[in-house]
Amino acid sequence: MGNIYDGAFRTILNDCRKLVIPVINEIFKESYTGEEEIQFFPNEHFIGQQDEAGKERITDTNFRILGKVQKKYHIECESSLPDGKITIRLFEYDAQIALDEGEVTEEILTVAFPHTAVLYLRASKKTPDNMKFVIATPGGTVRYDVPVMKVQSYSLDDIFRKKLLMLIPFYIFSHEKSFPEYNSNEQKLEGLKAEYQVILERLDELERQGVIGAFDKRTIIDLSGDVMKEIAQKYENVQKGVGDMMRGALIETSARRLKKEANRETALRMLKIGKLSVSEIAEYSGLSIAEVEKLSGFQAMQK
Repeated sequence: MGNIYDGAFRTILNDCRKLVIPVINEIFKESYTGEEEIQFFPNEHFIGQQDEAGKERITDTNFRILGKVQKKYHIECESSLPDGKITIRLFEYDAQIALDEGEVTEEILTVAFPHTAVLYLRASKKTPDNMKFVIATPGGTVRYDVPVMKVQSYSLDDIFRKKLLMLIPFYIFSHEKSFPEYNSNEQKLEGLKAEYQVILERLDELERQGVIGAFDKRTIIDLSGDVMKEIAQKYENVQKGVGDMMRGALIETSARRLKKEANRETALRMLKIGKLSVSEIAEYSGLSIAEVEKLSGFQAMQK
């Protein structure tokens, strides 16, 4: 069901907002640093049609990035192969987004269309790299491209090298055609599981480096499991093999978080007693010296 994939896409955007920046850089050839402020806007729009009154449409994303120049973006996640209908929906959404912030001055209406793109989870050889809008008006014809991002075009190395971590929950689409083989061939399934083990290890490393936080990592793993459950529901061995890895990683992540919290509590108690050095507390609590120093500064502020 497409709603599962749409929901995963919206969740990772809303809960891990900074992960969208590398995707925007990749699609639109921008050079955002990741420190820019992102403002999200309501996704619900009521679109008037001749045969329907105020039909509600929900966009996948509608946000603004406050860089050197403010730009508004709209990205749709699509799990079906192109059929022409998405092009119409995109224009409807874009027109409504533009009208939401339209300005009328002395009977002059000014509207700004967002920078729009489509993220295709499935693609074929016929899937274009760009959609095209051609708008014929009494004042002239306007033409512009809507870029298409194809998840299946990105290898794991591409995803991590370009920091396109938002694509990880949908990486499994690259293997969808091989599900029957994975399901009946244990050796082939082990190869798929090995890929996902690499994903988990690389996410762990990014967390250790401070590139992503524990919450971001957990969200990526959680949504990967949700997408796996949906896309492989007819393939029990595939779902169980990779799904169990995702669930195990979530349990391990939660256990590490609880252990970290316990270590912090231990360090705080030692700091309160005041008889040990920072390096001794770090050794006994299992925290780094930097973490103990940070706790020491926090404790001093509380006094």
